[in-house]
Amino acid sequence: MTCASRAASSLENNYHYHSDDHLALRLLPGFIRVLFHIPLFRRFFVRILAPRGIYEYVIARTKYVDSAFEKALAEGFDQILLFGAGFDTRALRFHTEAQNTRIFELDTPVTQQAKIQQYRKRNLSIPSNGVFIAIDFDKESLPHRLDMAEFKKDLRTLFILEGLLMYLDPESVRSTFQTIQEYAGIGSRVVFDYIRASVLRHENTLYGESGLAKTVSKAGEQWRFGIEPDEIATFTAPYGLVVSDHKCAQELEATCFQDEDGRLVGRINGTHCIVTAVRR
Repeated sequence: MTCASRAASSLENNYHYHSDDHLALRLLPGFIRVLFHIPLFRRFFVRILAPRGIYEYVIARTKYVDSAFEKALAEGFDQILLFGAGFDTRALRFHTEAQNTRIFELDTPVTQQAKIQQYRKRNLSIPSNGVFIAIDFDKESLPHRLDMAEFKKDLRTLFILEGLLMYLDPESVRSTFQTIQEYAGIGSRVVFDYIRASVLRHENTLYGESGLAKTVSKAGEQWRFGIEPDEIATFTAPYGLVVSDHKCAQELEATCFQDEDGRLVGRINGTHCIVTAVRR
């Protein structure tokens, strides 16, 4: 769904709705690529198949993480680690800028192999500075797999956890951030998004909340972890992380979907927020 949303967004003419993941379109099945070039089908996809505001959220999140990725490369970060990378294409899209930065992609063997097969099928070259780390979280230690892949400790690193934390149980979230604390050098950054804890309580007070919860349930998945926005600083502090940026739906709307007259041209699903935290 994320890959499809990014693909649809890459075809948008509206500046607010356009994002730059042109490679996402190439990773979709051929018949879907053809359909996505039809504006009427794209509107059907984003208005009928996708829950309210989630297409806008994926666009905003993609732009936010793209910006963080580019900033880390411009500042000469040594490493970038994408947790649950899925069909992320940033290693390819920013290949020229990333010549001196190692990019590690962490995911389950099934997902990672599917991505590699799609790359080969589409004649997309895997960058020489890219490292795939396949891990069975039920059987393997994350630090062990990172060490085996020669992921280094104490270097300036960008850690990206995009669309991940909400699917982990609280203990897995804790151990993941402990690993980040163990490996992150001073000045490293962590970018992650999360759902509000109220979503787990099914309060249905947020724009698009009920529709998104139903979609997640139908997909056979389950949200397990949430935080309230006013608890973020308390959450990151034990791991040596200081929040430098924190945007929920309204802030993301103002950044991505507000026109020159201050009017909103799109609304973002209210369940998610995005954070950047710095290792001190």
